[in-house]
Amino acid sequence: MKDLIIFLCFALTTLSSVNAEDHVTFKASAPQSVVMGEQFRLTFVVNAEGKELRVQEMPDFDVLMGPSQSTSYSSSWVNGKNTSETTVSFTYILMPKKEGTYTIAPATIKVKGATYSSNGLSIKVLPADKSGKSSSNSSSGTSSATISNDDFFVRMIVSKANVYEQEGFLVTFKLYAARPCGLSGAKFPEFEGFLAQEIDLPDKQWVQDHYNNRNYFTVDLKQVVLYPQRSGQLTIGKGTYDATIRISTPSKARSIFDDFFDSYRDVNKQLVSQPATINVKPLPSGKPASFSGAVGNFTMTASLSNDHVKANEAVTVKVKISGNGNLKVLKNPEVIFPNDFDVYDPKVDVDTKTTTSGVTGSKNIEYMAIPRYAGDFEIPAVSFSYFDTKSQSYKNLTSDSFKLHVDKGDNSSATASSVTNYSNKESVKYLGQDIRFLKTRGIHFITRRDDVFFGSFLYYLAYIVPAILFVIFFILYRNQIKENSDLAKVRIRKANKMAIKRLKNAGKLMQEKKKEAFYEEILKALWGYLSDKLSIPQADLTKDNVEAELAKYGVDELLTKEFMDILNTCEFARYAPSQAPDAMDKLYELTADAIEKMENTIKK
Repeated sequence: MKDLIIFLCFALTTLSSVNAEDHVTFKASAPQSVVMGEQFRLTFVVNAEGKELRVQEMPDFDVLMGPSQSTSYSSSWVNGKNTSETTVSFTYILMPKKEGTYTIAPATIKVKGATYSSNGLSIKVLPADKSGKSSSNSSSGTSSATISNDDFFVRMIVSKANVYEQEGFLVTFKLYAARPCGLSGAKFPEFEGFLAQEIDLPDKQWVQDHYNNRNYFTVDLKQVVLYPQRSGQLTIGKGTYDATIRISTPSKARSIFDDFFDSYRDVNKQLVSQPATINVKPLPSGKPASFSGAVGNFTMTASLSNDHVKANEAVTVKVKISGNGNLKVLKNPEVIFPNDFDVYDPKVDVDTKTTTSGVTGSKNIEYMAIPRYAGDFEIPAVSFSYFDTKSQSYKNLTSDSFKLHVDKGDNSSATASSVTNYSNKESVKYLGQDIRFLKTRGIHFITRRDDVFFGSFLYYLAYIVPAILFVIFFILYRNQIKENSDLAKVRIRKANKMAIKRLKNAGKLMQEKKKEAFYEEILKALWGYLSDKLSIPQADLTKDNVEAELAKYGVDELLTKEFMDILNTCEFARYAPSQAPDAMDKLYELTADAIEKMENTIKK
């Protein structure tokens, strides 16, 4: 029995070593910040039996003790499978020599003959607390009134107070506490006039920080990157936060042992972050023709899917804009296809990540078109301009032009003459094949001379009525072709129908509570309606030229302002962190009402 127990222990130890060898991790850990004159622990942990630990010199710290080694073993059975692990820790006790931020280089260790390196560390050494207050007694008392505002407060830290329009900057809401406490509720300020992109903070940890000659425990409550949507003085309002603070209430001593024990209770206190004013400068003059509001630092690439196709085969121009800035609100660059190409709405895919340095990522746009005639064509170069905040100047990015050779396709000539004159490309693809000539030769009417019907009034009426109907049908058909041949008129006539269709889609998204998609669909409905109604390509539409064009058609300023307000609300609300519960309902009703008013105002 004794031998069996020894064998099982040996097998368990061997299995632990094998498991550890398969997935060896070697990590270093220490506090992010320490106070001058205080000791702290530096620990290296490896999940296997290791030896020959090598730690590089640490000239900025005094090594008071170490390394002290400890080993632990763990084993568990999960679903009939044995999982074992060995953990070896090496601990140093250090004390900083001076204030500042210092680096501890990675250490190395050997496991089964292989060498592994740990991660490096950065440690901030804070000055000693000069306020004369101690965190152990600074918040003692019996009510919230005894808790000083200097002990617990929230700061709204703005990275830049002077920015350009559409230039991003970081706002951090940080809680400062004499000792860690809890928040039962937080009401952050609204970011009116800004496009807000919140940063994900999955691990909120307390760290020490020095502020106003005093050391605090701090934690980031929220971080957001803001993009001002207009110039002028914009204010970020105050926020309120409900803190739960545990204070000590010394009990009345009943014996010599009671002097060593205190009781505690929680006190609620409301903390307030002060508002901040941001000075937003307008973008300087001299904007390039291809500038559409991009601010930041970007690159652009453009490519053609195929430079040799047949008529009626699709070609795609792919444009990719990458960089840091207001990527989510960038307008698509204009791609100009030859006149005989059927052009479709571009497909857009935005992939972004928000960090403390701003919104970084890419925007991929695919422009699809179908050539209807054979020949050699040229697609002009794609241009994209942006305002570079670092150099405070406009930068223009231009691709090469594209050469496209189109061979004659099957039935290309018959189809092209019909499709290029219609907006509904699918339903008229085979219009040239719909009408056939009537065969008139070789038809004989066999009648009897004594037939009463032959030569009667009904006999001639049977010829006259179809002839009249054919003439009417022919005239109506020709008028329809004439109307459909004018793409601009077709778009104007169908503008309201397309807008209503997109509003119905927006209504479905609203019911499904898909906020960002809802506002995106409202924007598409408005810009698409204005593009069709004013006969201006969407790529050329801006808020400035929309106002000018609406004024030409006699649209009053109040209705124009209503349209602009809806556009601004959609752009802000798509990425706003919080909205009123009925915000989408109200915006949906306003949009439908505005389109109805515009339809009754513009007469063409």
